[in-house]
Order: sequence, then C-alpha cells, then structure tokens
Amino acid sequence: MKVTEHINKADGNTLFSFEVLPPLKGQNIRSLFDHMDPLMEFNPPFVDVTYHREEYVYKKRENGLLERKTVRKRPGTVGICAAIQNHYKVDAVPHIICGGFTKEDTENALIDLNFLGIDNVLLIQGDTRKPEREFIPEPDGHAYASELIEQVVELNNGVYLDEELENAKPSDFCIGVAGYPEKHFAAPNMQTDLKYLKLKQEKGAHYIVTQMFFDNQCYFDFVKQCRENGITLPIVPGLKPFTSIKQLTILPQLFHVDLPMELTRELEKCDNSEQVRKVGIEWAITQSKELMEFGVPSLHYYSMGKSASVYEVAKELF
Repeated sequence: MKVTEHINKADGNTLFSFEVLPPLKGQNIRSLFDHMDPLMEFNPPFVDVTYHREEYVYKKRENGLLERKTVRKRPGTVGICAAIQNHYKVDAVPHIICGGFTKEDTENALIDLNFLGIDNVLLIQGDTRKPEREFIPEPDGHAYASELIEQVVELNNGVYLDEELENAKPSDFCIGVAGYPEKHFAAPNMQTDLKYLKLKQEKGAHYIVTQMFFDNQCYFDFVKQCRENGITLPIVPGLKPFTSIKQLTILPQLFHVDLPMELTRELEKCDNSEQVRKVGIEWAITQSKELMEFGVPSLHYYSMGKSASVYEVAKELF
C-alpha cells in the first residue's frame, strides 16, 4: 500500500513510522531485525530504509604511496526492503539517491523494486561523497531530487530509457521527498528552498518527510509557509531522540539544525549517557504529544540503528 493511502486510511489519526540504516557490510539481516522487533509492537504501516552512496578510502601500499579505493559501507537497500516486507508484512520505503548512480542504474533499481511489490520510494539528492566537499553527480546521472522525480514519473507512465520498448508496463510508485523546516543548508534562504520544494510537488511528488528538528515551532512555521506558497502535500515530521552528549555538537554539524536553549541547558547538566538518554526521551515525548495535537499525519523517528529510545517514546504515545 502507498504511504499516502496509509495516511488517508488513518482518517486524521497520527501514524507511527521510523527509518532504519542498512547493516554494515559483513553483518546479516538478523542485526537489523533485532533492532526493528521491539518497534513493530506499535504497528508502523511503513518503514524507511536509507541508501548510502560510495565513499573514497585511502590505503597505504608497500611502496608508501596511498591507493584510493571506492567502497560502499552499507549496501543492500533493495534486498533489505524486500526482507522487511516479507518478514513483517509492512510497507518498506527505500531511499533512492542521486549520488553514485546513472539514470540506467536508477531505472534498474526501480524495476527491481517494482518486481518485488514495493510501492513507495523516497527521492533525495543524498550526501556528498566523503571526503569531497561538494556534491558531484555521476556522469549521466541526476544532480537534483527533482530530476529523480521526473524519471520515476516517466516510469509510472510506462516511459523507459530505452525508447524502442513496445507495450512497456507502467510502475505505480508513491513518491516521497524531503523538506527542511530550518532550510536546506545549500539554499540561500527559506523562500528559495520553498520554491524548489513546490517544484517537486509540481513534478509529481506525493508527500513530504522533514529533516529532524527539535523545536516544534520550526515545523509549525514550515507548514504555514508551505501552505502559503501553494504546497498542499502531507508533511510528515521527522524526530530524533538524543542518545549521547556528543550529539550536542554532531547533530547540528551533520544535519544543519538548531537546538533550543532549554534543551541545550538540560543536556549540559547531564553527567553520563544514561542521563542524556532520559532527557532525549522526555524531550521527544513532549515534542510528539504537541505534534499529535497539531494533527500531523505520522510521527517519523530517525532511529539510526538504536531502537531503545524510540521504543520508550512510542510506548508513551501509541
């Protein structure tokens, strides 16, 4: 079932959903299921699975020179989505990214997903390849998520890259895209960011999932601005419970988000990780309750491979 169908079926009630990381290369699917098992108690209708692009690593050779190698540390998104749907009977939402893929690579991945009965995709540009500072698209690949949307819409219309195909069968993907309550870091201002988000809607997106935020007013203002700019899609808020004191500096750096002063003060009082975790859980519960009162379509949690805090939050709400 499509994410938008789940939202419509809920008839105004807030759903519970979450995002998982593919296991590191060398681990097996059991490590992921062990993470997911507790959260399935809350009946998520869909689960997102991230896609991670390749990275450059440098290894020292015997002659002392460095050799650059390309590695993908978390492969397997398509297979993991199939495993999740088969094991839990819930809808999996694979992320499809621009980085590291040609248009043909993307089409082949979409064909595999269609064969597997996966109805949903979340289309994003994706991260810059480490250690590069700028996003560099693959030759004959996409530079922007809006271009990915165009390709998926074409496939939904039965139009493939091979123009000589006859009687090609259309896919029927529900298309999710990312939204940024505090502005995408590459956008010069919020109004420009909203312009491109509206473009995604015009090109065929069906719903929006936001970047994590820790101040609900950012989300409320974002929704208001979206509606004022003609963006009518469902907007699912993304949340992340704090789990370690290191995240006080890491999360703002990686995800370009601001932390409310009240939250910062509480975290700075903590003497150990367990105290941080409790603060993070309480803050996320408070956020979640207020968002549910606002009538959000789903509360979407970024678990990042650790389900314990998300479980404690969901236990209070669902």
